[in-house]
Amino acid sequence: MSKMLRPSSPAHPEANAEGVWGDDGSQEPDIRSLTREEAREWRSRQPILPIWRLVAVQLLAGLFLGGLSWWLTQRVQVALSVLYGSAVVVIPSALMAYGLTSSALARLMAGIAQAAFAGFLFWEGVKVLLAVAMLWLAPQVVPGLSWLGLLLGLVVTLKVYWAGFLIQSRRSKQNG
Repeated sequence: MSKMLRPSSPAHPEANAEGVWGDDGSQEPDIRSLTREEAREWRSRQPILPIWRLVAVQLLAGLFLGGLSWWLTQRVQVALSVLYGSAVVVIPSALMAYGLTSSALARLMAGIAQAAFAGFLFWEGVKVLLAVAMLWLAPQVVPGLSWLGLLLGLVVTLKVYWAGFLIQSRRSKQNG
């Protein structure tokens, strides 16, 4: 087979109307580096969600959900379980945010990309291990634990992360 068919799309501007490409791949689109100005402009158009704002919104969502669960069930155990489920997300996230932004380790590795990535992996590991430990200790910490309430608090607080990105992307589209 001397020719390969590929769909014609904006990603492949060199493809002809039939979408036929040569076997040698010479018609692949060229990839070029961005200039400093183009990179700066591209970065300015990307939505930014400050990590501490995300942690604060997660905390507020957990507190609201805990209050709502108490109001709906009139059971303190359910409200405490929901609050603990939210804490399983918020406390490790806050520790990771501190580690990535304010710790001495973060300041030390600020200029080195590989070291910053290693720091991210380290703090992500700390976050996961702390969350697992908190889940394991939940029956000892919360008397009369409601696992459904804990799961509800954990999942809703985790979903705040995606809601924050959705809200931020809508704001950036409206402003730019």
